[in-house]
Amino acid sequence: MNNQKQQKPTLTGQRFKTRKRDEKERFDPTQFQESIVQGLNQTGTDLEAVAKFLDASGAKLDYRRYAETLFDILVAGGMLAPGGTLSDDVTRTEFCLFTAQEDLETMQAYAQVFNKLIRRYKYLEKGFEEEIKKLLLFLKGFTESERNKLAMLTGILLANGNISASILSSLFNENLVKEGVSAAFAVKLFKSWINEKDINSVSVSLRKVGMDNRLMELFPANKRSCEHFSKYFTDAGLKELSDFARNQQSIGARKELQKELQEQMSRGDSFKDIITYVKEEMKKSNISEQTMIGIMWTSVMSSVEWNKKEELVTEQAIKHLKQYSPLLKAFTSQGLSELTLLSKIQEYCYDNIHFMKAFQKIVVLLYKADVLSEEAILKWYTDAHVPKGKSIFLEQMKKFVEWLRNAEEESESDEEEAD
Repeated sequence: MNNQKQQKPTLTGQRFKTRKRDEKERFDPTQFQESIVQGLNQTGTDLEAVAKFLDASGAKLDYRRYAETLFDILVAGGMLAPGGTLSDDVTRTEFCLFTAQEDLETMQAYAQVFNKLIRRYKYLEKGFEEEIKKLLLFLKGFTESERNKLAMLTGILLANGNISASILSSLFNENLVKEGVSAAFAVKLFKSWINEKDINSVSVSLRKVGMDNRLMELFPANKRSCEHFSKYFTDAGLKELSDFARNQQSIGARKELQKELQEQMSRGDSFKDIITYVKEEMKKSNISEQTMIGIMWTSVMSSVEWNKKEELVTEQAIKHLKQYSPLLKAFTSQGLSELTLLSKIQEYCYDNIHFMKAFQKIVVLLYKADVLSEEAILKWYTDAHVPKGKSIFLEQMKKFVEWLRNAEEESESDEEEAD
């Protein structure tokens, strides 16, 4: 028997180097830039040829990796250093957005180049948005003419949905705002956007990204008022934009007012205090009584947890509205406000199915509480009702309206006899 330990086998031989394809390629945009610049110099100002060159080059060049370099070249002629200056040590082209003619038609043609490129290479979408955000932060590094061209191009791209309005957040940069660069850029941008589409396109896009209430931030804090905004953009020929901002501020004020109202109700503040507060806010924010009665109705109806059973909810609603009728009465001093309230009640009962049978009882209660007049109820019944559930609610009100009309006729008859 062999007592010696058997030796373990060992691996011998040469250690191979990592295969070339497994090595991480060094990031070097210089060669990429030279290829793009050379192509642009050959195509010159023919934007149709530029679009074809970019389309074909995507198959040979790594657009995914060098997206930022690609867009820098197309906009500024070469790679941009931080702050927006062109790098001195690299090849650049004179055929780019910044050297193009400064007019809307030329910018529309450039927008088509970017549009075709991104449609062809969808993965460039995100990189392009990031590029625009970056360029906006670099605005101070560009000339006024370069800023104007970029503003027009951005407005056209926004109008056609090529980029998201979220890129505008770059304009709220403190340094750009302080020096008036943001507001001046916004004028050119919104002019080209509205020229391409309309103010509705602007409002829809801004709302989508939650920027509809942020336009005031284009100005420093000490100039952030509706009056200053309105004058600045109206003087620049953008009255539509100043009207939109004023309307948004009004919507914001109404939302805040409703929120505060509901808090006051939940705290159990006195009606007298609530009415005083609301009337001051109406004056301050220029809110009409018709708008206010809608806010008040919503607040009153939101201040309670409603029963889910139809037979119980009517009784609960009558009790609740009887308690809050003084608040509703304080904001129905005009006939138009009463009709607004009736429409709101009709819409509420239709939208909340458990209230469908409660409409007539609510109206009668508010009539007895002097919130609604017979003139307003008769006017609503005849021609001021809204389409929602019209036939159901008119049928519910039929007998009460007949009673009102008879009472009115008897009153007129009594007056004639007295004469």
